[in-house]
Amino acid sequence: MKRDSRVSQAALWLVLYGALLAQTYRYSSGAIFYGEYLHWTGLQATHLLFAALAVTPVRRLFPKAGWSAWLLLRRRDIGVAVFAYAVAHAVAYLWREPVLAEIVADALTAGMLTGWLALLVFLPLAATSNDRSVRRLGQRWKVLHSFVYAGALLTLAHWVLTAFDPATAYVYLAVLIALLGLRVVKPRRNRTAG
Repeated sequence: MKRDSRVSQAALWLVLYGALLAQTYRYSSGAIFYGEYLHWTGLQATHLLFAALAVTPVRRLFPKAGWSAWLLLRRRDIGVAVFAYAVAHAVAYLWREPVLAEIVADALTAGMLTGWLALLVFLPLAATSNDRSVRRLGQRWKVLHSFVYAGALLTLAHWVLTAFDPATAYVYLAVLIALLGLRVVKPRRNRTAG
């Protein structure tokens, strides 16, 4: 990996994880409340998820732009950050609810079950977001990582079923449908007469 590539990756990690570390510190020190932290981590995980999902359509729209190539190279970093924020979201919930029987009872409700299932979908995606896994899994890697869309649907279902006002989640659902549509539609290649 080239030095400038390492520097840009380190800067991205600082942005992605610096915010999470700062907010986690604020929560643990009592500067923000449980509900604020829970909402923030869930919202940031969703924002990052949609940023990662938008990379391919953006690259298709701007195929010659250097920044879109950079985004494509950093998509896995963004995806792993989605998992980190989702884990922080889950840990905050578990820390607040230490009674196992109540956690299990909650987990069986539709709102919580969709959240836990989304986290389970993202676990193997985060674990295989490295060059070694890409080489080892070959074509199966792409198949595995296509499950990100199932994770996104489960995330939005969790949001709709647990939020006081799920209107924003419906907007994200429309964006997800648009992103899926852009992914399915193959770009036309320029044909030259000859």
